[in-house]
Amino acid sequence: MQVFLIRHPRPLIGAGICYGRLDVDCENPLPVATRLRARLPEGTPVVSSPLRRARRLAEALDPGARIDERLSEIDFGAWEGQPWNDIERDALDAWAADVLDFTPPGGESVAHLRGRALAFAASLRGPHVALVTHAGILRALLGHWRQLPLAEWTQLKFDFGSLTEVEIALDPGNRI
Repeated sequence: MQVFLIRHPRPLIGAGICYGRLDVDCENPLPVATRLRARLPEGTPVVSSPLRRARRLAEALDPGARIDERLSEIDFGAWEGQPWNDIERDALDAWAADVLDFTPPGGESVAHLRGRALAFAASLRGPHVALVTHAGILRALLGHWRQLPLAEWTQLKFDFGSLTEVEIALDPGNRI
């Protein structure tokens, strides 16, 4: 199966602000959609995070794009909308010490994000699909498919409006 991993356009939020699940808008998605559409095979289904910054690009690529909550970015809970510099240093150090299982107050862990991303991936069918989502989801999926260790997949970089193409094998039951 051919999977096109697409990161949303640049969000319209100040630099240095924690915005995981925060539903912020993005720069104009039309130029990004025009550029990316040429790289997608005709009739490629598009599935998107429900967050505006992803959904707007998905709908520009395909007005019939399907929305799936499991493609939402990580929920940083009480940290959402806060400048990173205002978050307690001890909390950030605790997260750095346990990247996979640390949970911000009222939020979710990277392990939980990975679990929902992989649950979504297990539902994929067909010869190709485009996923319009967020860096956290893209890292979890690509890290899983490439069998990368935690320290590598959590550091993967995806530019805003980028497309990463991946070929994955489906098992006989059409499951990843």
